[in-house]
Amino acid sequence: MAPATHYDTLGVSPTASDEEIKRAFRKLARKYHPDVAKGAEAEATFKKVNEAYDVLKDPEKRAAYDAPEPQPDFSSSPHWDGGFGFSHPGAGDMRDFEEILRGFRGGNRHGSDARSNQRFLDQHARIVVPLDAAYSGATQKLILQVPQVAQNGDVAITERDVEVRIPKGILEGQNIRLRGEGIKASDVVGDLYLEVHFQPHPVYRPEGRDLYLELPITPWEAALGHKIVLPTPDGKVDLRIPKNARNGQKLRLKGKGLPASPPGDLYAQLLIVNPPAVSKKEAELYEAMAQETGFNPRRAMGG
Repeated sequence: MAPATHYDTLGVSPTASDEEIKRAFRKLARKYHPDVAKGAEAEATFKKVNEAYDVLKDPEKRAAYDAPEPQPDFSSSPHWDGGFGFSHPGAGDMRDFEEILRGFRGGNRHGSDARSNQRFLDQHARIVVPLDAAYSGATQKLILQVPQVAQNGDVAITERDVEVRIPKGILEGQNIRLRGEGIKASDVVGDLYLEVHFQPHPVYRPEGRDLYLELPITPWEAALGHKIVLPTPDGKVDLRIPKNARNGQKLRLKGKGLPASPPGDLYAQLLIVNPPAVSKKEAELYEAMAQETGFNPRRAMGG
């Protein structure tokens, strides 16, 4: 039996649109989120759903994943599964890494020359953290596999544990610098730069320091106005839905986004959900509303 693909994990076809993939992810993420589902199996499923969506939501990653021979960055390597992978040292530079290492071999370089090449010993990686880490800060343990150059010129991969502090208020795309955690060659060592990415969240969508969410409401809450208790990453708040609220209308909660100086805002986009007319009584209520209001949303179209 062939191993399950990311499409299998989300329950969509390989030709699914971006919107279909997003809807499938949100449905599964809500179902298996740790705040809702408990147990090791649910946690493992939630992780797989996040990993699948992280690849399929990005056009470049999806194209690489769909290729007959996927690129290493998008394979099921240990680094990829952990949300953590190194880029090539000196990536984007015309100088070949082996040529750089030869300059350090045998200690035949002067210290000043070695230090001038230190930037080529820097490593760049991505780290995936939960959105909650941006609110209160967090620490995350990583297993680093870093090349080191011995005095005789041999290159060996060393593995070590590193504890990374995620600072409060960090934004997606920002870098955390770990001094001295890059490639070591002779008496010179590079730094490790971690580019922060947030795990896909089943409710909130970050944009810079602002957060966005879809807020389902009933037709009567939209028509009559209503006060609800809205959970936010920073705690529960009271939210007043205005009378005659429109579908798609955005309500702003100032300062309830990601922490900063000043903090970001939280935007709740209203989504009016119509209840189904399952029972006879429910159908009669819809009939009475139709007769009483005479509302015609197609009047401007001449309908």
